[in-house]
Amino acid sequence: MIDGEAIEAIESKEELRPNFVLLAGGSAVIALASAMFLPWPFAIASTLLGTLMIAGADVDARTYLLPDAVTLGAAALGIAAAPLLDVFAPYSHNANTYDAWLALSAALARALGVAIVLELLRRCYARIRQREGLGFGDVKLGAAIGAWLPLDVIPMCFALAAGAALVTVMAAHLRGQPIEGATKLPFGAFLCPALWLVFYASALLG
Repeated sequence: MIDGEAIEAIESKEELRPNFVLLAGGSAVIALASAMFLPWPFAIASTLLGTLMIAGADVDARTYLLPDAVTLGAAALGIAAAPLLDVFAPYSHNANTYDAWLALSAALARALGVAIVLELLRRCYARIRQREGLGFGDVKLGAAIGAWLPLDVIPMCFALAAGAALVTVMAAHLRGQPIEGATKLPFGAFLCPALWLVFYASALLG
C-alpha cells in the first residue's frame, strides 16, 4: 500500500513532466524553422535548445519550478556545442585548426558569470525584501543563457523576458486580477522562450 507522502511524491514528479502534445508540436515547429533557415550545426543546436526551452517554460508556468534536466541540461549542452557554434573563435597558429578548448572555456566562463550575477541579485533581494524574488532554478537557467549566447546579446535575452513578463502582468491587471508586490510570477516561463528566440535570431543574422 502506498502512503500519502509517496503519492504526493509521485504526483510531484508527474507535474514536473512537460505536456507531451505541446512538447512534440512545438519541437516540430522549431525543427522545421531551424532546418529551413539555419546551417546544419545551428539547426541541430536550435532544435535541441528549443525542445528543452519548451519543456522548461511549460513546467515553470504550471509549477513555478524549473527542472534540473532543463536548466543544467541546457547549460551542459551549450558548453559542449560551443566549439561548433562559436564561429568567431580564434584559430591556433600551428595548423590553422579550430581552438575548441578556448571556445569551451569562453562558454563556461559566460555560464558561470551569468549564474554568479543572478545568484548575487537573488541574495541581495532576499536580504532587502525578506522574501525570495528569484528562484534558484532561474539562476541555473542563467548559466544556460551564458553558455548559449554571446556576451553582447545576453542583456537582450533578459530584456525580452522582462518585457514579456511586464506585458503579461499588465494584461492580468486589466482583466481585474489582483497584482501585488508579493504576487508570484514564473519568470522562467519567459526566460526559456527568450533564450531560444535570441539564439535563433543571432544564428539567423550571423
